[in-house]
Amino acid sequence: MTEVVEKKEVENVISEQSLKTESVKVSNKRSRDDEEMKDSSEGGVKKTSFPQISVEDTEEEQIRKVTIPFNRIAPLKANWQQIYEPIVTHLKLQIRMNTKTRKVELKTSKSTKETSALQKAADFVHAFSLGFEVNDAVAILRLDDLYIDSFDVEDVKILKGDNLSRAIGRVAGKDGKTKFTIENVTKTRIVLADKRIHILGSYSNIRVAKDAICDLIIGSPPGKVYAKLRTVSSRIAERF
Repeated sequence: MTEVVEKKEVENVISEQSLKTESVKVSNKRSRDDEEMKDSSEGGVKKTSFPQISVEDTEEEQIRKVTIPFNRIAPLKANWQQIYEPIVTHLKLQIRMNTKTRKVELKTSKSTKETSALQKAADFVHAFSLGFEVNDAVAILRLDDLYIDSFDVEDVKILKGDNLSRAIGRVAGKDGKTKFTIENVTKTRIVLADKRIHILGSYSNIRVAKDAICDLIIGSPPGKVYAKLRTVSSRIAERF
């Protein structure tokens, strides 16, 4: 009997010790959580900061190649000086035209400082290859929030034969009047390359211009599209 009583007492002591250790652990954990909460509330949490990457950090030379279609080779030769001057003087890149592969090759140099210079130059040359004028495409080098959106007429509505040509004619308008109106109101630039349509501008302006072009392709009269553009442009003007 005495042995059984001793065993029970030992078990009780062990259970009391384990409970004490668990309570100490819980209290320590709560105190740590409270300290973390205080630090975060006081703004003591340090955010990880990474140093800005420069072109000098990347020892390897980066190269980009932009394919030029056959119909844009002659304009490229005619405007070559206007194309390479901003790329060489401002972005400090190297550029050459490979006539065999029909590609404009861009490469970083030792004097290149901006990491985004190569991508900007590639976008600039690509915009010219799509049909945009040099003076319009140069805006990609100066501004950061310019994009190019491309889509087919048949993506909006499946058309064939004369219906397709009439839809393209509605977008262009007489002597390009409709296209110029959309460009001036939405502050974008539009290129009609057969069934392919390219729009250059900011994200919000591209969306407005694309909606107007889609309405014209579907069959809406130009007057209705102009009225819609006026209301949308006035809202945009009020925002800014």
